[in-house]
Amino acid sequence: MPQQANPRGTFLKIADAVKRRIEEAPQMTELPSLAEVMRDHKISRGVALRAFAVLRQEGVAEPAPGGRWRVVRADARADRRPLDQRIADIITAEGIEVGEAFPSASALADRFGVSRPTVTKALEKLEAAGVLAGGGQGRVRTVRAVPTREGRS
Repeated sequence: MPQQANPRGTFLKIADAVKRRIEEAPQMTELPSLAEVMRDHKISRGVALRAFAVLRQEGVAEPAPGGRWRVVRADARADRRPLDQRIADIITAEGIEVGEAFPSASALADRFGVSRPTVTKALEKLEAAGVLAGGGQGRVRTVRAVPTREGRS
């Protein structure tokens, strides 16, 4: 007797299982990795990716550049601006003056919960925009100009 197709797709069942895990663990901030989901549910990468897409569509999770997917909680408001804008805000928020040292890529990676290469790309954008100077391997970045609020929101 041939097997009948399940009316509820496997990827939807996986998405539901991950949502239950999120609800049961209020301290959970990241989704399990794709590899963990594939292993735990004995599914292919494609099925896991479709499950994560459902979670994104439903507003339960979002991809984090350079890291795992983040859990989106209704009561927590996340800053979704590009990383270079959030990093530039440090200058005004902490009152860093032109010519002063700027935090290292490692410190910024820890602060924003992303990888160092992701931070480095954002810092390169700020250098190209003339906001930061220097940088690179072993050199301290300094503030070249205080960013203006124009063009950013």
